[in-house]
Amino acid sequence: MGIDGFYLMVLWRSPLIIWKLQISLVSVIEVQDMNDLQRFIEWAQNEIAVVRDFHKRILFSDEAHFWLNGYVNKQNCRIWSEANPQVYVETPLHPEKLTVWCALWASGIIGPYFFKNDEGHNVTVNGDRYTAMITNFFIPELNNHDVQELWFQQDGATCLTARATIDLLKDTFGDRLISRFGPVNWPPRSCDLTPLDYFLWGYVKSLVYADKPQTLDHLEDNIHRVIADIRPQMLEKVIENWTS
Repeated sequence: MGIDGFYLMVLWRSPLIIWKLQISLVSVIEVQDMNDLQRFIEWAQNEIAVVRDFHKRILFSDEAHFWLNGYVNKQNCRIWSEANPQVYVETPLHPEKLTVWCALWASGIIGPYFFKNDEGHNVTVNGDRYTAMITNFFIPELNNHDVQELWFQQDGATCLTARATIDLLKDTFGDRLISRFGPVNWPPRSCDLTPLDYFLWGYVKSLVYADKPQTLDHLEDNIHRVIADIRPQMLEKVIENWTS
């Protein structure tokens, strides 16, 4: 083989130091995305320089799916064994889920709101359902708060940014709207900027499956309970992290 016997012996006796590495799938980030993100960061920093608690006046919003059977991330689940343990996790072919929306800021949470049709069945988000939620749930909830001091943020998903929805939000917030097609543009593919993505959804999901809910109603009750138990002091710390 052309390899000295001494080196073969060293290779044979030396333990192999290897790691099992996983490929991570991430969204493609375009140059324009980075430019948009930089502009937004500079804008936010300028606002905070003028109004020190500006970041505490932003209502960040987002929606998330909660699957009834929870989830097992097979990429993070590894069993080391000399023999195949033949471990399986059964999952339904068409698992049931809830689609939940919340708005979060330093002083509280509006929601959760569960997207359902007229028959009360759980559904996903589309433009009409989102506009109906803003009209029938979100705006009435704002009556309990000083809207003149609050900004509203949403991401650029197509179902959130229909003309009718943007016009409705502009009527409510004026220039204090952070959104695609809004007075202040929300940078695309930057969901990790919102406290709901870097805190709320992960925190809630870590607790609502503890008692292994067997029905969507049970899961919905758990989501209501966990969110209601989040204290303002925790939210203040979460929002402070937004500026760090």
